[in-house]
Amino acid sequence: MNHLQEVHEGVYLVGSPNLTAPEDCCVYLLDLGDLVMIDAGAGKSVFALLENVASLGLGHRPIAAIVATHCHVDHVGGIPLLRERTGCQVIAHERDAMAMEIGDSQKTAAAWYNVIYPPTPVDYKLSEVREVLKFEKGEILCLHTPGHTPGSISIILDHNGKRVLFGQDIHGPFADAFGSDLAAWRKSMEVLLGLKADILCEGHFGVYRPEEEVERYIRNYLHMYGKDKK
Repeated sequence: MNHLQEVHEGVYLVGSPNLTAPEDCCVYLLDLGDLVMIDAGAGKSVFALLENVASLGLGHRPIAAIVATHCHVDHVGGIPLLRERTGCQVIAHERDAMAMEIGDSQKTAAAWYNVIYPPTPVDYKLSEVREVLKFEKGEILCLHTPGHTPGSISIILDHNGKRVLFGQDIHGPFADAFGSDLAAWRKSMEVLLGLKADILCEGHFGVYRPEEEVERYIRNYLHMYGKDKK
């Protein structure tokens, strides 16, 4: 179901194609004492995103950080204006950060959307396979899960007995222009399966639960892009 909702305690869906703008990815907000946004939509819905945050009673607190799951414009297009409005820190994996910082129209898929993505600084570049980000009242684990793009990441939040997986764009698509790598993606999906997540917050299709549904969702795409596929 794709509407403003509390996915789990302190985890909110605040943006989506149905909720903010058709070209947006799903945007999630974490209340970890600090407010942390996972992705930022394509750019035209920044004020709608901020209104949705305010409607949760959190508008008096600035967004401390945006974590970009990868560099595609439907996920990072809102970052420049959100940074300007909130002063937030921008976090991305180093292998996708360059595309954001130079405004690469192919690697960011801006050319696909017929828009321009302006060169955007990345304040903190993830570089490890597993990296923990600590905030005021909690932490998240960022996993390098390449395949869709070279610097794609997935994020794990363990909170109140549930494991929440932010696995954006598990479904692809894959293109040479993005630097996609299907073999790397398959390995990444096996890593995600091993996490045994209770809740999946996906990049375009919303929220899946419980663990059995999360596993079914991932395995469906592994089957779709089987080893015989190029």
